[in-house]
Amino acid sequence: MRTPAWQVSAAASKVPSASRLTLSQIMTPHETNLLGTVHGGEILKLIDSVAGVAAARHSEGPAVTASMDEVAFLVAVRVGDVVHLDAEVTWAGRTSMEVTVTVRADRWDATVPATTVVTAHLVMVAVDDNGRPRAVPTLNPETGEERRAYEEAEIRRRHRLSLREELRAARARD
Repeated sequence: MRTPAWQVSAAASKVPSASRLTLSQIMTPHETNLLGTVHGGEILKLIDSVAGVAAARHSEGPAVTASMDEVAFLVAVRVGDVVHLDAEVTWAGRTSMEVTVTVRADRWDATVPATTVVTAHLVMVAVDDNGRPRAVPTLNPETGEERRAYEEAEIRRRHRLSLREELRAARARD
């Protein structure tokens, strides 16, 4: 197993907390689906937006979404819920980054603990003015939790690359 980049060099690196942010928004009837709960696509749009900001903060410029992995809708979001989207870069490669987003919800009219309603991992790619991938700073996790998140992101990356290769091989056999 190769040594994680954050253990090799701290030059031109950033800590995960530099990209961390929270976006909060109240859910209205405009965002509901036919079942009367907030449409999953509305939540996905918010996730993509907050991940883009986290990636831009880390890479110091524009970044685009390459993929969304492991989006798990855990609890329905209702009209009147205030959703809080917490985003942070958890892994950085040469031009790409993984951003983890956790969505929590509480009620606008009550003091209740927030409930985790969605979790997601997005791969974002930093791009230059011509839309071509550009280099990003390495990530230097500081805490045990940040190191665990980095290692888990590397596992997801290996699985994505392995799946891509297996699918290519399967298509080549046809």
